[in-house]
Amino acid sequence: MSVAASKDSTIHKGFGLSARLLLLTIAFVMLAEILIFVPSVANFRNSWLNDRLASASTAALVLEAAPDEALSEDLVNSLLKNVGAEMIALRIRGTRRLLAINDMPPPISGRYDMRETRPLTNIMDALDTLLSGSDRAISVIGAAPMEGEFVEIVINEKPLRTAMLRFATNILVLSLFISGLTAALVFLSLKWIIVRPVENLTKAIVLFAEKPEDRARLVKTSGRTDEIGRAETALYGLQKSLSKQLKQKKHLASLGLAVSKINHDLRNILTSAQLISDRLGEVDDPTVKRFAPKLVQTLDRAIAFCQSTLVYGRADERPPELHAIALKDALEEVRDMIGMTDVSTIHWQNRIPDRLTIAADPEHLSRICTNLCRNALQAMENWQRPDKASHVLSVDAGLSEDGWWIEIGDTGPGIPVSTGQKLFDAFHDSSSPGGSGLGLAISADLVRAHGGTISLVRKEQGAHFRFTLPRPKQGQIAA
Repeated sequence: MSVAASKDSTIHKGFGLSARLLLLTIAFVMLAEILIFVPSVANFRNSWLNDRLASASTAALVLEAAPDEALSEDLVNSLLKNVGAEMIALRIRGTRRLLAINDMPPPISGRYDMRETRPLTNIMDALDTLLSGSDRAISVIGAAPMEGEFVEIVINEKPLRTAMLRFATNILVLSLFISGLTAALVFLSLKWIIVRPVENLTKAIVLFAEKPEDRARLVKTSGRTDEIGRAETALYGLQKSLSKQLKQKKHLASLGLAVSKINHDLRNILTSAQLISDRLGEVDDPTVKRFAPKLVQTLDRAIAFCQSTLVYGRADERPPELHAIALKDALEEVRDMIGMTDVSTIHWQNRIPDRLTIAADPEHLSRICTNLCRNALQAMENWQRPDKASHVLSVDAGLSEDGWWIEIGDTGPGIPVSTGQKLFDAFHDSSSPGGSGLGLAISADLVRAHGGTISLVRKEQGAHFRFTLPRPKQGQIAA
């Protein structure tokens, strides 16, 4: 089993995002219910006590209005029972009057004034009643009827505690039901909106990691416009770019293997050609004498190049060795190397100043200019200008503050704007059906090795490539 597959199984066996989300949802909803439940119980206690005080106020009116001898003991006990009190007292005009009392009133364990209540105090009193109010007598004070200052009753706390427990049980069951329903709805909503898309993204990443070069494994975008949708779009772009780069790397590896296999045979062929070219120098012909040295020089360069076996993408290029080069003459040699002398339909324009000398590696400079000129030549060979005029391959150069600049242009069909910087990527494009797609990439690498830059200059017609070479520091130019 692959490493990606084992990671995938580990993800599903662990405490996943869905389970964590469910627990957090339940915890937060329960916390909210607790914040509602406790004040509700405290409010129920206050309402229960106020109801008893209201009944006591009514009884106080009866007891205060009737003469003492008119009320029998049974009637007083009946009033106390209806109120649920052991004693009823009324304070009026500065005098506290005991209106009714049982024969054996219990000792008072606590006093509560319902005229002044505070939320935190109410909650603490309610919790105290639930925990300790099984068989205690408490004194409760409230507003008095008529012109009285207050009415006071003494009650047994057990009925209050029983009523509070019944209310708490009912509210707790209702709260649990609401909490469960709310947690389920929130969980399902978040799972559908967030968790499920994240899980799909995770699966897509794991699936792509198993075989990233397979474009069929790219993540499928849902078309959403929120953060999840943007993440899907960004992941799709990243996977697509990575897949393309891996395909290019595989192509490069195949190319390197092919170069290694043909290197030995090609070197032998070039060596034989070198021996034959040496004999050409003995032929008494002006044309042969003119081109034979250039042929020998070219073959020597090709043999040295094969011996180093350049595998593109590895750091096997030797560092540039700077020499003073007469640029115009160097470009004339490039003209001969690409066969411009045999092309009558394309005009060569060398506009480089006669005395312009630059500092560069001769072999590297030759390869840069040869690749650019050959690409330009191939682009123009099979394309006719709309104005029916002849094609022109031009070279120009000059000196600026940043160093020397060399521009090679043609009058071909040009390069699409959409290509951009990908033009200098290996295998991105080829100017001919048999091309390798490495010419511009190799040229760009050689220019960067000199510390320079290369770019495509947009003009009205054709493609124009300009590269710059910086001025060398003192002592960098070889003798």
